[in-house]
Amino acid sequence: MNFGQWIGIICLIAASIVVWEIRELLLLIFAAVVLATAFNSLVRRFQASGVKRNLAIAVTLGATVLIGLLFGWLIFPPFIDQFVQLVRALPTAVTQIVDRLDALIEQRLSWLPLDIELPDTTDIAGQLRPLAQNALQELFTFFSTSLNALLKVLLVAILTVMMLVNPSAYRNTFVQLFPSFYRRRADHILTKCEIALGNWMAGLLVSSSVVAALSATGLSILRVNFVLAHALLAGLLNFIPNIGPTLSLVFPLIVALQDAPWKAIGVLILYFVIQQAESYLVTPTVMQQQVSLLPAITLIAQIFFANLFGLLGLLLALPLAVVAKTWIEEALIKDILNPWKRKSMAVVDHPIVIAEEQPELAALPADRSLPPDSPSPDDSPSHSTSSATDHGSD
Repeated sequence: MNFGQWIGIICLIAASIVVWEIRELLLLIFAAVVLATAFNSLVRRFQASGVKRNLAIAVTLGATVLIGLLFGWLIFPPFIDQFVQLVRALPTAVTQIVDRLDALIEQRLSWLPLDIELPDTTDIAGQLRPLAQNALQELFTFFSTSLNALLKVLLVAILTVMMLVNPSAYRNTFVQLFPSFYRRRADHILTKCEIALGNWMAGLLVSSSVVAALSATGLSILRVNFVLAHALLAGLLNFIPNIGPTLSLVFPLIVALQDAPWKAIGVLILYFVIQQAESYLVTPTVMQQQVSLLPAITLIAQIFFANLFGLLGLLLALPLAVVAKTWIEEALIKDILNPWKRKSMAVVDHPIVIAEEQPELAALPADRSLPPDSPSPDDSPSHSTSSATDHGSD
């Protein structure tokens, strides 16, 4: 290896380290690209009906904001009301627990030895003080983490709007990163990625709608309050793989517990059945039809990206898998592996001469390739070099 090759390797290693250090920022940019792709498909539909692009963007974003506000109005007030009632009921529940403990201590159960020393209240308070301090620290960490997450959401929203206003400029900038002979092909692959992401989002909408409908039906049968809010929340959180269905269980479970214990058990069973049906029937079927992602590949992608990038990688596992699948099929398989296989096999120029030496090849047409262990008699360094050059120019 010469000096220039060593410099190239060092630059590649340095670039890999930089990319790894800014991986979270790159994931946020990818999230903005996914959202911009979704909004851009809606904008194009408005444009197809004769609406100008700027007006179509304004209508799309305005409708999204209105839907978000309506969703928040339907979801948050009932949950806030239930949470306030729960907080008000906590002191009474704690008082009852303390009274029962005091009664047990005063009664000195018959099986309790007479010489046992009961814990002092002061000692208990001293042991609880560090726990309270840790709880305050965890509360501060929670608020700081929430603020950080809010800033990330704001960054993604701003990037989404910027990309939506002029997507072709950002796309052309990305295409310029490829060699000149491959830029047209890269642009074609990006178009296929856009189509695949659109199909994935359509499949996800279908899956989330099914989950919301099943949740609404089951909760109505169980007569749980705020059915519409719970169903909408279940459909929305279905966008988050694996942990979304679990999070959607919390609020209906709290509401059912305040009403009747048997309803809480019914809610647990209902959401377990819905999650199993969604995980093993609805989502795999829809995704296989929309983006041809096999169920095992979907699960492996979620585990891989979650271990590699954390929670953000888990949230973006499916779109990352869709884009990675498209690039692997187009760039790796079609552009590298398939031509590599054809190039490595010699072309038979004189099948009659070879057939005299090997009668089993007599039926081969002139454009067929020989087996790997039968090189062509015309193989020479100049011949192989020219064929490789011709293929590269294609």
